[in-house]
Amino acid sequence: MKKIIVAVAALLMTTGALMAQNTFKGVVKYKVESTGTVAFQIPDEAATAEIKVSGNDLFTNSAIFKDSPFSECTLVQNLTVTQCQNFGQLLDYLRSQGSEFTYQGAGKLIVKQTYKESDFDSVAIKDEEPGHFYFEYVDGETKEIAGYTAKKMIRHAFDAEGVDHPVVMWYSDEIGPKLNVLFGGIKGMPLQCTTDAGEGREITYTAIEIVKGKVKDADFLLPAGYELLSEEELETLGQELQDEIELLQGE
Repeated sequence: MKKIIVAVAALLMTTGALMAQNTFKGVVKYKVESTGTVAFQIPDEAATAEIKVSGNDLFTNSAIFKDSPFSECTLVQNLTVTQCQNFGQLLDYLRSQGSEFTYQGAGKLIVKQTYKESDFDSVAIKDEEPGHFYFEYVDGETKEIAGYTAKKMIRHAFDAEGVDHPVVMWYSDEIGPKLNVLFGGIKGMPLQCTTDAGEGREITYTAIEIVKGKVKDADFLLPAGYELLSEEELETLGQELQDEIELLQGE
């Protein structure tokens, strides 16, 4: 079972198999709300979100679906995830503090990772070890969301002390990839999910409209101006960034 890891960028590249095709094309639109016992303001730019879908391909630039503050958009093609990440401000700041890097560019990078189906074989196996997670698919529980029948899944995630922090997700297996790597390999498209933001705060995103057919090939093109570095170059940059940040924090 994979551990829960927070990293600057995923740098591994492997060969993935093609998934069975889901033929849905359209746009899933969401609202994002504060739903915990402690209310807080959701910024206007983050209060709505959307994912464009074309069979097994997904595209989003919505804040709620970004796994890194450097991510600007994400493209999913079957089992390959490609992110446009902008490290420009961080690099400029570190360079202004005297840091030097092997990489000499502006910091707008393409980061790509390709999974294998076998990477997700163990995700549904119960694993309660500290730092691990698993998916529990709940049979027989459904509800209607945006005109679709949503099924229930619980992501059980265990912290370093072994305490479970479950996240309930309602999903449709009629939309999106059969293994949705944008959401950890869930079997379809999330239509509602509530996450714990700490100290009584919760964030819930809910599909409010699913528009069929409103996508074209151009909607799944990456924006211009981003560099595709080699795996070795990305590893070097990631390590140098980490080293420089730790050095400044220690001063």
